[in-house]
Amino acid sequence: MNNKNSAVEKEENSAEILNNIIIDSIQDIKGKDIVNYDLRGIEMANNDFFIICHATSNTQMLGIINNIEKKVFEKTSLRPFHAEGKQGNSWMLIDYFNVVVHVFSKEKRAFYNLEDLWNDAQITKYNNLED
Repeated sequence: MNNKNSAVEKEENSAEILNNIIIDSIQDIKGKDIVNYDLRGIEMANNDFFIICHATSNTQMLGIINNIEKKVFEKTSLRPFHAEGKQGNSWMLIDYFNVVVHVFSKEKRAFYNLEDLWNDAQITKYNNLED
């Protein structure tokens, strides 16, 4: 195996690891209707994974984002490239280059309907965890 292929495999593995940490972090705080879009097979995609979920309150929304940042840093020492919406109350975004996460209020999620944006991706839906 040449070094270029090895580097690509390492990057893909790190994106998968990051993706899994983020999904677990959302589930820890009981984020709702988690949908994961695997974009690695889509030529025009800028990242590897795109995750969407919603929260039932502003407190839960902020808790999800904070838990993602905490768990990702603990396990990988990565900090997000970009985050926005922490002062808002209906949509928060956290960007780790390879993985982008959107946490919405239920109403804003329905309004923006980002699920249709990448409907040609490989999609994984996660069951809601009980309270």
